Amino acid sequence: MNAPSYVVPPENLVPVSDEPKRVADIPPSRMFLIKKSLDIYTRQNPGSAIYDASQGDGGASLPGAPVEILERAFQLQKDHGTAYDMPYGSDVFRKAVLENYWKIEPDLEIQPSQVIATVGGRDALVKAYDAMLALGHGRRGDVIIVSRVPWISYNWGPYGIGANVLLAPGDPDNGWTYTPESIRECVDYAARSGRKVAGLIITNPDNPTGNTISANKQAELGRAALEAGVAFVLYDWMYHYVTDEQPMDLNSFLRMFPPEDRKRLMFLDGLTKSLGASNIRNSHLIASEGVIKYIVARASHAVIPDFYSQAVAIAAYEMGYAIAARSIIEPTNASRVALKKYLDQHHYTYILGKGYYAFIHVGSWLAAKGWKDSEPMGQYLAEEFGVAVVPGAYFSQYGGDWIRFSYATPVERTLGAAERMTAGLAALKP
Repeated sequence: MNAPSYVVPPENLVPVSDEPKRVADIPPSRMFLIKKSLDIYTRQNPGSAIYDASQGDGGASLPGAPVEILERAFQLQKDHGTAYDMPYGSDVFRKAVLENYWKIEPDLEIQPSQVIATVGGRDALVKAYDAMLALGHGRRGDVIIVSRVPWISYNWGPYGIGANVLLAPGDPDNGWTYTPESIRECVDYAARSGRKVAGLIITNPDNPTGNTISANKQAELGRAALEAGVAFVLYDWMYHYVTDEQPMDLNSFLRMFPPEDRKRLMFLDGLTKSLGASNIRNSHLIASEGVIKYIVARASHAVIPDFYSQAVAIAAYEMGYAIAARSIIEPTNASRVALKKYLDQHHYTYILGKGYYAFIHVGSWLAAKGWKDSEPMGQYLAEEFGVAVVPGAYFSQYGGDWIRFSYATPVERTLGAAERMTAGLAALKP
């Protein structure tokens, strides 16, 4: 019979809902607009230096991915050809992630089929959120828990695919770090509105605060979440190589969980921060085979990663990642030491762990000016003093008395930015 026909059986049709009319509009990220305020300062002060302490892009502020890695990747691309790859990326990439990068120990039985290549961290996260909802409790409208002052896209990425985002309780004196009690409180809070928790995001080092917690603490929080009924815990370790300590060790970390709980863990990492490869757009997600199978099926109809970005990762992993990322890690580590000394000398209240960022309290200067939060301070410092920072108010209302200061620059640029910031703040208290 020649009549309209749905693709799926009637029992599998998507229920009609007016959700698109009722959800809040998702605002564009203002992170991409901050630098425009520096243009005003430049026009008014031709020839004067400007300082960008707003960004997290080592490819812009530091040398970025070494040329020899890009050239090696180009040769891999030539050898590989330009035909379609699989929706999970390529087999050689999967193998390099496990063997060359994480050096997974055989008894953990992590298979290449548990790895997917993605087009940067945001792509991985959106795919992970979708899997959390579908494979967790099988419902839209459930909850993703994030920290009290989260990265901007943690607020809106989950919401865009049908999850509600819940800011966990936290104390600024501890960098708004989760506690087992705050996680359980979130689960109970969601339940009172008829919702379950599909996922918890743990970022270490943190963006925006730079706060860092130990591997043992991260595992404790993950176990507490799973015990409380959270379906999945995702560890975002995008900054973990940018440290003067040791990066995370996935082998020892997985052993902190019983085998049955490991199926409910996801791990995100990539080149964006530690290799300064923001525009290469390569990340990877490690999860259970069921989660990866779910993501791959949908990726086959949506976003498929390109091979060149995988080739850059493969080349970096072959070289030894600590060596490959040295041009980002070393100057950032040096700037962290110098910035901490500067902030202490000038009696700032701040959070500074590892990674790229310091989170600096500016409440007294806001009060002196009568500003309700740090949003106008970002524009003021850029336009009048030539230094760009990120207002903490961009991340959540609980960061309103803070600013994010990026030190992913050479020491002299970091200290130059700090001096400009100090001069700008001093001018607010006549």
